[in-house]
Amino acid sequence: MPGKNKAVFLDRDGVLNQEMGDYVCKIEDFHILDNFDALKELQDRGYLLLVATNQGGLAKGWYSEDELGKMHALLKDTYQQHGVELTDFFYCPHHPEYTGDCDCRKPKPGLLLKGIAKYDIDPARSYFIGDRERDVIAGTAAGVTGILIDSDQPISTVLDMIA
Repeated sequence: MPGKNKAVFLDRDGVLNQEMGDYVCKIEDFHILDNFDALKELQDRGYLLLVATNQGGLAKGWYSEDELGKMHALLKDTYQQHGVELTDFFYCPHHPEYTGDCDCRKPKPGLLLKGIAKYDIDPARSYFIGDRERDVIAGTAAGVTGILIDSDQPISTVLDMIA
């Protein structure tokens, strides 16, 4: 039986915050993009908003879980000030060169499957917006419709692709 909720999963870097070309390692470099109205519209349409992000910099020791937590808290708080609730953050802390293979690093669907299970989501009514091919592959593997955007492209430009 499919889940009762629908969601839009969101990649982080290049979708919710500015793409830096490499890992965002400290809060000073974390620049939030203005997708407030677009995400508010999706929320008003009944979608849960969930973040799914690879954070291989953790495995590399480039930043700590604590610093990552600060970035996600800033993201959540900033969106809340605009009436948008980012329901949850799912991240892969692994990197193949440091931690070997895992089930959660995109293009694998582990992060999305975790969110689908936790929030009783119907993948067939859900989407994944990302700026990399691996995001679309992960979405497809999880049964979710992937939407590929350019890095830092406004989400408002793809709203018409979401039912």
